[in-house]
Amino acid sequence: MDVNAALESVVRKSHSRLLALLASASRDISAAEDALAQSYRTAAESWSRDGVPQNPEGWLVRVAKNVMLDRQRSHFYARAESLAGDDEGGTEMTDKGADLLDEERSPDRRLELMFAAAHPALDESIRAPLIMQSILGLEVKEIAPLFCAPVATMAQRLVRAKTKIRDAGIPFSIPERREWPERLEAVLEAVYGAFCAGFEDSFETVEEHRLADRGIEAMYLADLLTALLPNEAEALGLAALISFSASRAAARTTAGRPFVPLEEQDAARWDETLIRRGAMWLERASGFGGFGRFQLEAAIHAVHADRRRTGVTDWNAIAHLYEGLLRVAPTRGVIVARAYVISKVASIDAAMAALNVLDPEDFERFVPGLVCRAHLRERKGNITGAISDLGAAISALAPGPSRSHLEAERSRLASAVS
Repeated sequence: MDVNAALESVVRKSHSRLLALLASASRDISAAEDALAQSYRTAAESWSRDGVPQNPEGWLVRVAKNVMLDRQRSHFYARAESLAGDDEGGTEMTDKGADLLDEERSPDRRLELMFAAAHPALDESIRAPLIMQSILGLEVKEIAPLFCAPVATMAQRLVRAKTKIRDAGIPFSIPERREWPERLEAVLEAVYGAFCAGFEDSFETVEEHRLADRGIEAMYLADLLTALLPNEAEALGLAALISFSASRAAARTTAGRPFVPLEEQDAARWDETLIRRGAMWLERASGFGGFGRFQLEAAIHAVHADRRRTGVTDWNAIAHLYEGLLRVAPTRGVIVARAYVISKVASIDAAMAALNVLDPEDFERFVPGLVCRAHLRERKGNITGAISDLGAAISALAPGPSRSHLEAERSRLASAVS
C-alpha cells in the first residue's frame, strides 16, 4: 500500500473527528491541532518503515496523545493546567485513543462536541466559526467569507477563543441534552456553513460532478440533528434547506460554464427525490408553529424548487417570505437577496433603495452585495458601474467556479461597451 496515499486518505476522512476527540480530552484545541499535525509527520516516517497499521486512526490518536502528554510536562502546560483547575477531570489526558474511535460507543461524537464548542461563555459570533474549524475541519480562508470577515481577522478571533477555552478553564465537555437548545443556533449555523463550503467545491466539470464530501457530511449531520432533536423546528428547517439546495447540485454547471445562476439552471436537472425530502422536513417543521431563520430560508428554496413542476418562479411568494426573514434575521445576505427580489416584483429603483441600507464601507467588501448591484446597474444601463462592481467582487474571491463566472460576466459587459 502506498503510504502517502493511505495517510492522505485518513487525514481527509478523519482529521476533524480525530481533532475533536483530542480536544475533548485535553480542553486545549490549539494543542490538539499541533499534536495531531506532529502525529501526521511521525506517521509518514513510521509507516514507511513499518507499514500502515491495522487501525491507522487509533495509531494517530495515541501518538498525538503522547505528544500532548510530553508537552504538558513543560512549564507552560503545567501553568495552563493550574489555571484551568481540576474540575470535571481537568486537562488530564486519558488513555482512550482506541475507545474513542469505537463507532458502536459513539456513532458520531462530532455532533456532541459541536454543542460543547458552542459554550455560552464564548461570544456568540465566534461559536459557529470555532465549530467549523475545530470540529468540521474547515480552513480559516473558507470560514471567513461566510461571515463577511477578512481572513486575518477571523484567524485572530479563533485564536482568542481557543485561548479563552484553555486559560479560563471553560469545560470542553459534552453538555447535558437539556442544555442543547440554548446552543443549537451556533451548531445549525456551523453545519450550514460547512454545507455551503462543500457545495462551492462540488462542481468543477460536468463529467466529474458530485456533491463534495463535506456537503454530504453536512447533510448527514443535519439529518442526525433531526433524529436527536425531533421537536426542534429549526433543526428540521435546516435539513429541509440543505435538501433543497443539494437538489440543484447537478444543474450548477454545464459544458463551458463553470457556474450557472439559479434562474438560468435547467430545472429538469434538479433532483426530485431531494426536493421531496426537503418538502417533507419543511412540513414537519411547520407543525410546531412559528418560523425561524432556517425554516423561512427553506420555504424560499421550496418556492424556487416548484419551478421544476410549474416552469415559472413565484416571485411574489418569495418576496413575502423575505419580508418575514428580514424581521427574523436582518443579515447582509438577507438584505441583498431581498433587494434582488424587489427588482423582480417592483422596480430597479426600489431595489437600489433596499440595497443602499447597507453600510457603504461594509458593502464594498461584501461580494453578494457587489454582484447584486452590478446586476441592477446593468439593467439600468450603467454598464461602467456594473463592470466596476464585478471587478471589486472578483478581487475579493479566491480562484474557483464563482470567480470564473464573474470574470466571464465582466468580459461580456466589457465587450458590449468596447
